Amino acid sequence: MKTVLQRLLRLFTGLFLYAVGIVLTINASLGLSPWDVFHQGLSNVLGITMGQASIGVGLILVIADSLLGERIGWGTLCNMLFIGLFMDLLMLNGIIPVSKGIVPGLLMASSGMFVIGIASYFYIGAGLGSGPRDGMMVALTKKTGRSVRFIRNAIELCVLVIGYFLGGFVGFGTLFMALAVGYFVQFAFKLFKFNVKSVQHRFIDDDIKLLAVLFSDKKKDINAE
Repeated sequence: MKTVLQRLLRLFTGLFLYAVGIVLTINASLGLSPWDVFHQGLSNVLGITMGQASIGVGLILVIADSLLGERIGWGTLCNMLFIGLFMDLLMLNGIIPVSKGIVPGLLMASSGMFVIGIASYFYIGAGLGSGPRDGMMVALTKKTGRSVRFIRNAIELCVLVIGYFLGGFVGFGTLFMALAVGYFVQFAFKLFKFNVKSVQHRFIDDDIKLLAVLFSDKKKDINAE
């Protein structure tokens, strides 16, 4: 039980920090990251918050990931739901200020990407499954045989273009974040000496199988009595 609580604490710490990082990049006011351009475009068209748009897109991706054969973890579902909720909590209450200059904006965007790197260390390290967007990237990589870089760039280009035509904010910061976020995440991983390959994820089907075994054993014990 203690291990489970520790993993959940690590997961939710990561998800909250991820939302903080996203809001920092949004409030930098230099242009949104590709996915957030898409989320903002949807929020403009549908009259919903960016957090709600993120949740809706995440839900669709979770379903698509599952249909493509990717295993879903509790962390995947929490990622889908809580990052969006935390984003709205931060944005609707004005907890993180909005930048009004290029230099402060660059500092804020850079800080946001670094926080996203730290957040990734926490939530991935919890070992409860990847996020819906990463799951889609992995699923398409397996299905197409193309490189992870190609698939990730293709996905982000698609959501960027769609988001732009839906009214999402594209600017210098969009290019900056698209090119730099990987380096910030890598730096955070090196800082914490974190090896992604060492993480053993626990998926929902693992728990279902475990419950089935426990139920079967309990039923045998009852019958034996």
